[in-house]
Amino acid sequence: MDKEKDILMIKPKELKRLQVIRKVIDQQINQQQAADYLDLSDRQVRRIVKRVREQGDRGVIHRLRNQPSCHRIDQKTRQRIVEVYRKKYEGFGPTLASEKLLEKDNLKICDETLRLWLIREGLWQAKRQRKKNKRAWRMRKEHVGEMVQMDGSHHDWLEGRGPELVLMGYVDDATGRVYGRFYEYEGTQPAMDSLKAYIRRYGLPKSIYLDKHSTYKVNKAQRYKEWPFRDKEELTQFARACQQLGIELIYAHSPQAKGRIERMFGTFQDRLVKELRLEGAKTLKEANRLLVSYLPKFNKRFNVVARESGDLHRSLSGIDIDEILSIQTQHVLRNDRTVLHQKQLYQVLNRTRARNVIVHEYLNGRMVIKCGTNRLVYKPIERSLMRNIVRKVKPRKRYVPPKGSYWRDGFKLRGSFKN
Repeated sequence: MDKEKDILMIKPKELKRLQVIRKVIDQQINQQQAADYLDLSDRQVRRIVKRVREQGDRGVIHRLRNQPSCHRIDQKTRQRIVEVYRKKYEGFGPTLASEKLLEKDNLKICDETLRLWLIREGLWQAKRQRKKNKRAWRMRKEHVGEMVQMDGSHHDWLEGRGPELVLMGYVDDATGRVYGRFYEYEGTQPAMDSLKAYIRRYGLPKSIYLDKHSTYKVNKAQRYKEWPFRDKEELTQFARACQQLGIELIYAHSPQAKGRIERMFGTFQDRLVKELRLEGAKTLKEANRLLVSYLPKFNKRFNVVARESGDLHRSLSGIDIDEILSIQTQHVLRNDRTVLHQKQLYQVLNRTRARNVIVHEYLNGRMVIKCGTNRLVYKPIERSLMRNIVRKVKPRKRYVPPKGSYWRDGFKLRGSFKN
């Protein structure tokens, strides 16, 4: 006898039904009582009793168990979809792959069905559920422009076809609307340039929610925190510009606090990378060109409606945004009216009694030296004419007094006690 055929996989509901049917067969209860107990009709109970008598315990198991569905997708279509995935969409997630199969190959398939197929073929790995830390939930802001989450995402967006880029992203907290641009690194100039592009498109937001990256916040510990000796808070160039623009900066204490933009980056690192691959983007310029057409489609699909009507973005009327969004460095004006900036000496040609001047470095590469609001005329001094301004100071040797020196014994004043 085949032992495998004697082993039955019975569900708890079927086991309960078998026990009751056995009582009917042993004439401990009648069929009407069994029907009331199992919440079935008399006719169905008679059928089950007949099958158990003929087939044994296997008679309580549904006869469609382990049978292929009548509505299943035929094997040829399944093989075709898997082959197309292998050739064109390898590495795509099931949801994105199902969208691209319908959009570009006219093959309609449910994302969950495709997920099971890919797992069985070894083309996709199911993710394990992690134990999540409990955190307080925060409701979205009510108005558009009330708060914008900002961050930079370091990722190999071009998958080795070009340089590694950083996506400077902005997400409106009320609607989830996304804006972003690619840059070569995350720093002051990319942060200012991306903020300038965002402001020119949507306006000045009320507040920006970001992390404590050194570009946005001075993380140096303050020596004195209590009044009246409290240190003056130092501002980065980006924080100073936002203060002048009237934008409040809110610093997050954890990545989960600004989870909306973190999840958006996770989605982009899956979807946007595939779009860049399909378009064959290899340079920074090509990647930014794709963003112009991709972001409106993404926002149209995933945006939500704000709880309250009205846009809190402010206009730029009366604000010189190019002047504010520039790197401003204060320097001492020397007696010979020269300014040292980034190891380069500049000669100021105007006659001025100012002690300090401010060097403005604009995002387009232009540089201006100002005294207050007045622009000063200057010219760079050739490096061959410059002296070694920064000299290496040799450390002095420690002086050791000789024996018998007063520095060893100490001073003895008149009237002092003798040892």
